[in-house]
Amino acid sequence: MEKTYLPPEKSLEKKWYLVDAADMRLGRLASEIAMVLRGKNKPTYTPHIDTGDFVIVINAEKVAVTGKKRAQKLYRRHSGRPGGMKTETFAKLQARIPERIIEQAVKGMLPKNSLGRKLFTKLKVYAGDTHPHQAQKPEVLTIETIPGGAN
Repeated sequence: MEKTYLPPEKSLEKKWYLVDAADMRLGRLASEIAMVLRGKNKPTYTPHIDTGDFVIVINAEKVAVTGKKRAQKLYRRHSGRPGGMKTETFAKLQARIPERIIEQAVKGMLPKNSLGRKLFTKLKVYAGDTHPHQAQKPEVLTIETIPGGAN
C-alpha cells in the first residue's frame, strides 16, 4: 500500500510573488492566485498542508470584468441584524474599496475551513502600484490571462 507523501516542514520554502492586476480578467486572475496560495503549482503539494506561497497584488483598482458585470454584478454583506443586508454593484465597490473585489474572488476559491483561512492571510492586495513588501524581494508572477475587458 502506497503512503501519502508528507513534505518535511523544514523543506517547505515560502516564496513571495508580485502580480500586476491592471487590465486582467477578475476570475482568471483569482483562480491563478488561489492555485499559488494553495501550492498546487509545486511538486510538493499536499491537500491538508499549507505548501503555498505569498502573493502580493498591485493595481487592484484596474482589474477588468467583461460584459455588463460592471453594472450588474452585486456584492452583498450583512451586519447580522434584521434588515442589515447591504448590496453594492461592482463599479461602486471598485470606486470605494477596490481591494475587496480581488480578496472576495480569491477567498471563494480557497477551502472553507481553517486551512483556507490560514491561506487567505498570505494574500496582500493593494489598490495602487506600490506595496510595503520590498524587503521580501518578490518575484514577478506572469499570469497568462486574456487581457482587457469589454468596456
